Amino acid sequence: MADSEILTCVLVGTGMVARTHLAALRAAAPKVRLKGVAARRPESAAAFADAAQGAPLQVYPDIAAIAADPEVDAVVIATPPDARAALVRPLAEAGKHILLEKPVGRISAEAEEVVRICEDAGVRLGIFFQHRMRAASLKAAGLVTSGTLGALGLVEITVPWWREQAYYDEPGRGTYARDGGGVLISQAIHTIDLALSLAGPVSQVQAMAATTRFHQMESEDFATAGLRFTNGAVGSLVASTASFPGGAETITLHFDKASLHLGSGVLTLRWRDGREETFGATATTGGGADPMAFTHDWHQAIIEDFAAALNEGRAPVASGRDALAAHHLIDAIAASAKEGRIMDVSQ
Repeated sequence: MADSEILTCVLVGTGMVARTHLAALRAAAPKVRLKGVAARRPESAAAFADAAQGAPLQVYPDIAAIAADPEVDAVVIATPPDARAALVRPLAEAGKHILLEKPVGRISAEAEEVVRICEDAGVRLGIFFQHRMRAASLKAAGLVTSGTLGALGLVEITVPWWREQAYYDEPGRGTYARDGGGVLISQAIHTIDLALSLAGPVSQVQAMAATTRFHQMESEDFATAGLRFTNGAVGSLVASTASFPGGAETITLHFDKASLHLGSGVLTLRWRDGREETFGATATTGGGADPMAFTHDWHQAIIEDFAAALNEGRAPVASGRDALAAHHLIDAIAASAKEGRIMDVSQ
């Protein structure tokens, strides 16, 4: 698409996060235009379109209708992950670029299939890892890339979230069949992706996972793992949706010259020589009882970057292939917890 063109999109999925996507897509105008919406149940799509503010939305009866529409450049998919390839394949083969809500698939093999489908079709695949787009995260990435902090020695990742039982009472939520797992794949994946984008890949893990007494669900609401990174650093991950009342996720990276701490949208940099600097602004991230207590600004930034990437012929800030690192780590943590031994992480 030429730089002056508008990216015309369709939103697929009308669940919990759809309102955030709607607000983000509308805010990304005039470079982005939301033409329509679709859902597994057409009546849900129609109700969503009727309730949406702004320009009228076309209701598409199915994926085939979107694939056949020559005006559609890209499709934003915000459905549960249990049918990713089936949704993505006809769209990619029709030349539609894909911007996908996390996770890419329920397990790494499914995520890899989705990435292959898009690469074989020659379309871009972007992932809504919107935590990368916070001002503090962007500043942290620049500092790490610059090398001014020295070598990385220790990584600490925490996701102390809370979900009421009512959250897991929704049919399919927290099951392996629909979601692929619990806190790791559904909540902590955002923080895991951001941490890996800063610290680099993990080579080995030793983990445990459990379902606490606070939830009735099939998969885990607690996981912890020791991490060994390919660059020689070591670290830890603790993730939970049983940590009442819920708090902000944090990433702390300890380098030779400084420690870098990300939490609640703020970067705190503590230098070994005594200096301390802060960047960013405090923001909520949905770690408490209200899972939607966050701004749509970061989703908007992902959408705008995706449109720019198509114009510029480059990969988006969080591509489908980038996302595989988080998927491989989550699979290794799950396998280590199940087998009770150290597991290598696929690269």
